[in-house]
This record gives sequence, structure tokens and C-alpha cells, in this order.
Amino acid sequence: MADSTTPPNPSTPQHADRPVYVVGGGPGGLAVAHALRDRGVRAVVLERSDAVGASWRRHYDRLHLHTTRGLSALPGLKMPRKFGRWVSRDDVVRYLEKYTEVHGLEIVSGVEVSRVERTADGTGWLLRASGGRELTGGAVVVATGTNHTPALPDWPGADGYPGKLLHASEYRNPAPYAGQDVLVVGVGNTGAEIAVDLVEGGASRVRLAVRTAPHIVRRSTAGWAAQYTGILVRRLPVRLVDALAGPMARLSVPDLAEHGLPRPDTGLYSRVRQGALPVQDVGLIDAVRKGRVQVVAAVEGFEDGKVVLADGNRIEPDAVVAATGYRTGLEDLVGHLDVLDGRGRPVVRGGRAPKNAPGLYFTGFTNPISGMFRELAIDAERIARAVAAHRDHPDQRVSALQG
Repeated sequence: MADSTTPPNPSTPQHADRPVYVVGGGPGGLAVAHALRDRGVRAVVLERSDAVGASWRRHYDRLHLHTTRGLSALPGLKMPRKFGRWVSRDDVVRYLEKYTEVHGLEIVSGVEVSRVERTADGTGWLLRASGGRELTGGAVVVATGTNHTPALPDWPGADGYPGKLLHASEYRNPAPYAGQDVLVVGVGNTGAEIAVDLVEGGASRVRLAVRTAPHIVRRSTAGWAAQYTGILVRRLPVRLVDALAGPMARLSVPDLAEHGLPRPDTGLYSRVRQGALPVQDVGLIDAVRKGRVQVVAAVEGFEDGKVVLADGNRIEPDAVVAATGYRTGLEDLVGHLDVLDGRGRPVVRGGRAPKNAPGLYFTGFTNPISGMFRELAIDAERIARAVAAHRDHPDQRVSALQG
């Protein structure tokens, strides 16, 4: 692994001899590493776990991509047709392993980066990592993604709850909950799918706590994947997409208001811009209509061993699965560089570096309706072009590539 002891090449600028460090060995980090390598730039992927695709390995068993196989491949390697249209979690992991092998990517596992700083001379970046490592790179790509740190609400009284309380990141399959009364908190894609999984896996009762009713879309209608529509509309004005989405939803998705899931008051794309993706139906609509998943009010806390809901009701499930999202966990890593917004997300991403932090790039910190893997692939190419251009012309600001 290259570090600050790597000798400079006198025929090139000092920073050009340093590798680009990619923090995170998920799909975004691997795609960037390949795109950089394809341009003759050495990229070293630093992965805190012992294998690539760590976050995918931790997801629940039944998870499949909600995007099509053909539009989910990373640069330089197609996904095999045998994976089917909707690729499973296990096949995603196999694909990432194969991707690493085929492209000969340089992966250093078991290394966790705790802080990224400018070098003292301002020509590169210093990464402080586990084991007392100090690594110097010409550029850094942060690809740790949005599913980094599970976010479990600080519910009052939770410590005294006698049942099992876990974050969705700990849920694997319904087997441990067969015959049990389970409450799932949160109706994003994860919460919706776990609720269906529990019903199909034999839970005696499944309730879904909802604070804000989501937009629900069919994953595919007559062979037309929702992702295709997402790609077509993502550049259109928000108001126009909201106006188009309303009639489409009324045609394709039944009104579930009498079951506790009314149609949202705000537009679909307006919600996406606020960070809330629509729920792609993988069985929730049918389960709610048949009463197999019961929608209840949001969780306010716990009291006397019971779950207190926003409408005042108290229920006593055997287990509570909190599908309450994640934090990026970037504050300790780069928070001191003034490159994050109020939600802890990068102020810019892809081929754009923050004005006050040239050479620092981010990928995988949005939830685009056009598909995460597709956007990771696009970001990887943009980042690689920007890095390569800056290495060739370090004194010029390559605004065209960063736009």
C-alpha cells in the first residue's frame, strides 16, 4: 500500500505520484476505482470490513434490486443474464466480487479511515486510519454511502421494553419471528418489504407504524419498470413531474386510505427532492388490502412495557423492527472541512469537488429515482475524468468536468 513514504517522481508534479484513495469498497467505490485505473490513475480502495460489498452482505435475505439488471451494471462489466431481471442480494455480492477480480482492483481490507485532512503543504490529502496508519493521497473519494450508521430513534422508555427491539440493519429473515406479533416502524422500501417478509414467513400479526404516508409505485407495469420512468423524468421540472405522477398513481395503485395509507398531499418528485423515495411495491399493497399488514400510527415511545403510538393507543408486540434509516457518519471523517450540509451529506458529489476542498470527491450519497447503481456508474466516470484532468493540469480548474 502506498503511503507518505512513496518517493516522488521528479518528472511529474509531486501530487501525481500519490495514489487516489477510495474510502469504501461498495459498488460506488469499486466503480470509481475501475474508472480511475482505466485512465492510468492508481486507485487504492480502503475497506473497513474484510470483504467488498460489506453493506450488501448485511442486508436482509430477500432483498432484490428495485432496478433492472441491464441498468444496474457498473462500468466495464455486465451483470449475467442468469441473475434475472431483479437481482438478488446474494447475486449483487457475487457481482461485486467478480468486478473486483476482473478489473484487478487494489483493495486493502480491514482498514477504517477515521479522518481526512489536507497535507501540511496543501498538495494532497492525509488519511488517518486504524492501526495508526497515516496515508497520503493525491485525491480522496469518499464512497461510504448512505447506509453507513443505523439511525435508531431515542424513544423514551425504550430501555424498559421487555420485547426484542432491533434496527432493520439487524433483521435477516422472518424465521425468528414465526408465530410472533411484530411491529415494523417506518414505511420506506425497507420497512415495507420487511413487513411483507414477516407476513409470508409466518408471523402471527404484523403492524406497520407510519408517520407520513408514502407514495407507492408498482415496480413494473406491463413490463415497464418504474426505473425507466424515473430516468425519463429526473431532469424535468418538479412541478411537472408531480402533476404527471398523480394521475399515474390513481390508475396503477388502489386507494388504501381506508386501510390507513391515504394518498400523500405532496407530490412524488417533491418528496424525492426532500430525500424520500417512493415505495416500490413488492407485496405491500396486497398485504394491506387483505389486512395481513395492519397500518398503525407512528411510535412516540415506550411505557410500562408497551409501545405508545401517536394516536394514544398502546400496543404490546413481541418484537419491534425499526426501519428508521441511516446516518452518513461523515461528521468525524470530513465534518471539519466544511463540506457537509445541515443533514450531514456532502454539499456536492460526483465529478465536482467542494471549492474549499479540491481533490475531495463523494459518491453514493443520494437516492435517485433513476437508480442508485446507474448513478454510481455515471458518478464514477465523472470523478475519474476530473481527477485525471487535475493530475495532468494541476494549476487549472477544470470547471467543465466538474459541472
